[in-house]
Amino acid sequence: VDGAYDGQQALELFSQNTYDLIILDLMLPVYDGLSVCRKIRETSDVPVIMLTAKGEGSDKLLGFEYGADDYMTKPFDILELKARMKVILKRTNKPRGDEHSESILTAKDLKVDLIKRTVHVRDENPELTAKEFDLFVMLMKNVGKVFSRDELLEQVWGYGYPGDIRTVDVHIRRIREKVEKDDASPEYIMTKWGVGYYFNDPGK
Repeated sequence: VDGAYDGQQALELFSQNTYDLIILDLMLPVYDGLSVCRKIRETSDVPVIMLTAKGEGSDKLLGFEYGADDYMTKPFDILELKARMKVILKRTNKPRGDEHSESILTAKDLKVDLIKRTVHVRDENPELTAKEFDLFVMLMKNVGKVFSRDELLEQVWGYGYPGDIRTVDVHIRRIREKVEKDDASPEYIMTKWGVGYYFNDPGK
């Protein structure tokens, strides 16, 4: 475990080491947490849990906009933080062994590797955050099934996540920007107005 006491030191450590998880305070000297998170997201999809004394929903959404996977408001229960860390690490841990066909999801020009946790579409390899990847896979595994925002929060974030349902909208938009050819006219992640979201396989 490494500790950084300002945003500049955090980025220096990040550039010199490989981490499984980053716990990032929003209020940091030199560079704030949002700036650090945005810089990290330029090169890595390492899970990021944002910590902040601010509890407004807009601050949470801003954190997700910049690529945070989870968000906790101070003061918090250390056991809850440990539980969230455990869930994220379990989901992002890459299984060992030979790659099997069932670990690959495909749809038209899209291929998702569940073991390597990578996405390949139109000769591109967009980097999805841990939560974006989990949400995308959840939808892709259930082609045509419409999930409400509450259902997606429960299935992807889990452990009674108390977050705003707009969190789902932010993640869906970010996935569309990375995966869809035209995020304004998506062909994979579709909206069922008044209900929620579902995955469409344009090749079928």
